[in-house]
Amino acid sequence: MLRFYHWRFPPSLAAARMLSSPPPPPPTPHSQPSISSGVSNSISTTKNFKPKLLSTQSQLQNLSSSPLKSTVACSSSGPIRQNMTTVSQCFSTKQEPVESDKSSLLVVSFYKFADFPDHADLRKPLKDLCEELCVSGGIILAPEGINGSICGSRESVERVLAFIQSDVRLSGLRQVETPVSPEQEAIHHGHSSGSPLAAGEDAPFRWDHVRVKLKKEIVTLGMPSVSPIERVGTYVSPEEWNELISDPETVVIDVRNTYETRIGKFKGAVDPCTTAFRHFPSWVEDQFALKQEGNETQAKVEKNEEEKAEKPKGLPRIAMYCTGGIRCEKASSFLLSQGFEEVYHLKGGILKYLEQVPKTESLWEGECFVFDKRVSVEHGLAQGTHKLCYGCKQPISDEDMEAPEYESGVSCPYCYSEKSEEEKERARARQIQFEEWGVIGGPDKGRRPATKPDSPRKSSAKFGSSI
Repeated sequence: MLRFYHWRFPPSLAAARMLSSPPPPPPTPHSQPSISSGVSNSISTTKNFKPKLLSTQSQLQNLSSSPLKSTVACSSSGPIRQNMTTVSQCFSTKQEPVESDKSSLLVVSFYKFADFPDHADLRKPLKDLCEELCVSGGIILAPEGINGSICGSRESVERVLAFIQSDVRLSGLRQVETPVSPEQEAIHHGHSSGSPLAAGEDAPFRWDHVRVKLKKEIVTLGMPSVSPIERVGTYVSPEEWNELISDPETVVIDVRNTYETRIGKFKGAVDPCTTAFRHFPSWVEDQFALKQEGNETQAKVEKNEEEKAEKPKGLPRIAMYCTGGIRCEKASSFLLSQGFEEVYHLKGGILKYLEQVPKTESLWEGECFVFDKRVSVEHGLAQGTHKLCYGCKQPISDEDMEAPEYESGVSCPYCYSEKSEEEKERARARQIQFEEWGVIGGPDKGRRPATKPDSPRKSSAKFGSSI
């Protein structure tokens, strides 16, 4: 899913913004369809493992029929803003404490592969709606679909999701939601809302900001020929997952990166040790002895004069997983294009597994890295124990923070040797600014010095803004 690192308000704004958020209207009473529905609850651990195949295009169409759709006033040019409230007003008026069910926050990660050539047209109306509803986070739009992670009140988040799914091509979003209490939002790893920020804490999530970016891919593999829209592997529900990966003939692959697998993975899973998802194809090629022939990749197989192998033989059954499911969906499409026939992936990813499978029955070991303030989660999606190194954005444990290589805001055991002394000095200066002012650049950050109307500086800025 989309990556967002940690941010906290400057001390001068944090307390006011925590107390000034107006109470949202009561949530529309309805229930979200379960993302794990539609899969058989029983399978047999045999060589011919065949869980029920789920359609990637139609299985979750019922999500688009949410009654919330009718509550979102929108048109092709964007939302109709009635009783518009600016983002600054959302946080500037002091309000009395509200009930927890109204003030509780919700983090939702979602994606959908779809043929979406006019994706750029959605950017402005979607961003405007998020800002109007005080929904923060980040969203990627690409010709192959949408991928995002947003945070806000339940009603606001559901209105944004309903607006997205009003486009039939994006209906049936695959999503994983996690409630976030006001206490978790107000307190960041033991810091009060008025304590100094650490270096790196000015990145999203933040309450008054949402990023909607246009990219070539919603998750970067670097292979345009691979299309999850056309075909993907077989989805396996969390309830069926244990039986599948316990089969000795199943090769379980963790599709995530090294800094993620380091703090937790499924028992017996193969770690490709990649630092980016785009490295996965080359790892598959090496691991399964695939070779390049022209524009197609084929497995190395024995041939004789009477038989020519038209497709790879002897390739194992594959079961893949990732944080929320999006990387597996694209990786499964890639494997199928290489001749693999039995390709399965965990529906809803690790997050849905940790949410639904009891710890006593779980085959998960460790914690799951997430791309928001929580850093990591455990079973039941409870807050994990890991923190974030703001020098390299990798998760670190309490033991890592006791290591001599660790320096707050500068380095940790995983990046200390990778950084030059010059880089460390810049990080130290940045950390000092945070500790003293609560923001990089000091108290005058973002303020432009006054200039005369005919000054070269103003003319230059005006010219630059028109480029």
